[in-house]
Amino acid sequence: MLRGAALRVTRPRLAVLSAVFAHPHADTDSIIGVVRTDLPEVSHQAVYDGLHALTAAGLVRRIQPSGSPARYESRVGDNHHHTVCRSCGLIADVDCAVGGAPCLTASDDNGFVIDEAEVVYWGLCPGCSTTGDS
Repeated sequence: MLRGAALRVTRPRLAVLSAVFAHPHADTDSIIGVVRTDLPEVSHQAVYDGLHALTAAGLVRRIQPSGSPARYESRVGDNHHHTVCRSCGLIADVDCAVGGAPCLTASDDNGFVIDEAEVVYWGLCPGCSTTGDS
């Protein structure tokens, strides 16, 4: 994947990519923790640099729901959306709302050529809705 995206293959990049695939919607601190289980000497900066390079290359996607730190996922290129629990912060993927990308048609595109729509559905996850958390 890295070579296909014209990125140099390094142990930190491989570890970061593996962590994102294994832990969808993880924040940077969580990814650092996972990477350090295999590469204890890796620096915060190396993980940040890896996430930036992988995102720029389109190998991972960065999302940031309101009130949440940036999170990363390996599901790219399909313009999917997310549900976010207002109580515990759980994030789950939701396939495209209706039709083909960008899923929604803007009432006024202001001259833009729109290629993506970002939709976040907010509510309570099954665990929180059954416990009465809010």
